[in-house]
Amino acid sequence: MNAVVSGTIYARDFINEPLSYLTAIQFSEDMLALGKEAGFKVEVLHKKQIESLKMGGLLAVNQGALEPPTFNILTYKPENHTNSKPFVLVGKGIVYDTGGLSLKPTLNSMDMMKCDMGGAASVLGVLYAIAKAKLPVHVVGLIPATENRPGGNAYAPGDVIHMMDNTSVEVLNTDAEGRLVMADALCYAKKYNPELVIDFATLTGAAVRAIGKYGIVAMGNADSRVQNELRESGDFTYERLAMMPFWQEYSELLKSDIADMKNLGPAEAGQITAGKFLEHFTDYPWIHLDIAGPAF
Repeated sequence: MNAVVSGTIYARDFINEPLSYLTAIQFSEDMLALGKEAGFKVEVLHKKQIESLKMGGLLAVNQGALEPPTFNILTYKPENHTNSKPFVLVGKGIVYDTGGLSLKPTLNSMDMMKCDMGGAASVLGVLYAIAKAKLPVHVVGLIPATENRPGGNAYAPGDVIHMMDNTSVEVLNTDAEGRLVMADALCYAKKYNPELVIDFATLTGAAVRAIGKYGIVAMGNADSRVQNELRESGDFTYERLAMMPFWQEYSELLKSDIADMKNLGPAEAGQITAGKFLEHFTDYPWIHLDIAGPAF
């Protein structure tokens, strides 16, 4: 229990750190320190390595920022692990989100955007708790980190970018940036042939409009047993999940005339079309948790 409490406190502390401290580089340094303390490995990929991996989503979002991005690989693999294939957790690490050139229009909407790395904080807290508790499970955490700013070289609506798997994406709104960095991380997760991937992201305002701050919007392609077990766990811990329909028709709303897909669907069901965008980059059992409502 102490491990869970400590992991939760660390996650809350990171969410509350402002950009004046928690840049992507500083976040990576803190991950390294926590990994050393708890007993999990942290590998930090810097901009040159990210470029070599052709992570076009993470690089595009970072273009307007003063600080470079990082891609962080957290690994806990004890000798007595019982799973033959790892569980992979992916966390959105936008350390601050202005919306980019599609500057957030709503009054006071940037006040809490230091929490836009809530998904990354969640993954880091989970890895810390698992390692501290010495659980016999192989887990990998993937955290793409950057800020999203309207700098002079910022990516712009109308741009077409190419993701890690070479999918071309028409950018319609630079404030739909979380799905771009997450897509590259979900592509990277394929190398592990994972048992299950769960991603955590403060992804959409639509999730908040759908259910408020009282729970987590969830969806995915993992089988119903896994989804039911996760939902039951959420009920037990008061981290409740609202499972969304995930019909194929929602994917049709992301078709682009000039690219493989676009990064934004219509206003309706925005939380689901964002999930469908992410699903395109998976080929394994996967669940998406949109924590935009309760994160802060």
